[in-house]
Parts: sequence; C-alpha cells; structure tokens
Amino acid sequence: MDEKKINPVLKQLLELGPTIAFFIAYMKMRDQSYAIGGTEYDGFIVAAAAFVPVLLVAMGILWRLTGKLSRIQVITAILVIVFGGLTVWFNDETFFKMKTTIVYGLFAGMLGIGLLQGKSYLAWVLGDAMPMAEEGWMKLTRRLTFGFAALAVANEVVWRTMSTDAWVKIETFGFPIALFLFISAQVFSLQKYMEPEADEPAE
Repeated sequence: MDEKKINPVLKQLLELGPTIAFFIAYMKMRDQSYAIGGTEYDGFIVAAAAFVPVLLVAMGILWRLTGKLSRIQVITAILVIVFGGLTVWFNDETFFKMKTTIVYGLFAGMLGIGLLQGKSYLAWVLGDAMPMAEEGWMKLTRRLTFGFAALAVANEVVWRTMSTDAWVKIETFGFPIALFLFISAQVFSLQKYMEPEADEPAE
C-alpha cells in the first residue's frame, strides 16, 4: 500500500508527541508517588506506563492517516510495550531506561548483520524515500551502525552514572538531536551518490 501524504507538521507531532508527553508527565509527577492496586509507584513509573498507550494511539492515528508504518516504528513500539510492561510489573525504572540501549543496539546489530552479508538493510527500509546508489547506501549504513552503537553505549553511561532527571532530558532531547545532526551530516556528505527521483528528468 502506498503511503498517503499528510500535513508534515501533523506527522511530526504524531511521531514526536508521545516522547514530549512523557517528558512533560515526568516533570510534573517526578516528586510524587501513586498507590495503584495496592502498590506504590513513583512518578517515573507512572509516566512510563502512560507513555505506552499514548505511543500506540499516536501510531494508530499515523497508520490510519498514512496507511503505512515504517519497520523502525513497529520495532520501537514492540520494545516500548515489552520494556514498559516490565517497568510496571517489577516497579523498576531500570527496564525503561535500558529500553533505549536495546533499541539503539538492535538497530546497530541489524545493520551490522547486513554489512557482514554485503547488504544495506538501511536501503531496504529507506530506499523508496531516498534514492541513492548502492555504494552510498553501504557507506551510510556503516556510519549509522557505528552511530547507533555509540548511542547505545552513551545511554548505558548516562543512566548508570547520572540522575533520572538528567537521563530523561538527554533521552528526550539529547539523543534525538545528536542522531538527527549525525544523519543530516552523513546525508549531506553523500550527496554525490543521490539518484534522481523516478519522475524527475536526469540532468
């Protein structure tokens, strides 16, 4: 099914909204505790639990409007459900913090496996949206493999050595901004490998 076009601002809101909502909820509830079903949960656990349905609703709306979800979005949602559930079940924020390491580590591992096979799984995921020569995809895949691995290591360092407040802020803003800037720099440096769109005449 072809992806339907929607307002880019709405698309960004649906993609980034749940994370921002988690940040706001945490900042408002971080100093409080809540008794639910006979168990006391701190504000972080409650915010993490609320993040799961908010993310699923946002993804459901995005799928309804566009008719498509990326594989990355689906994998991320599954991991959020699993680790969000473990966080609540064991009443332990460690699981939710580790989720970020698992997500970045999984992406690095998947791309790395493709590289060992001489393939770019990144091209398989993004090839339709960003036409590029095979050599360019291989270079971008290698760089992103190391980039995701670095973020996985960075998350482990942050949550193990810094406060929960610091982790939430870095998770919400620091890592996404760093990844965006890194990818943007790589795409810019690989412009010579870009191919014209199918409906655009080649020069």
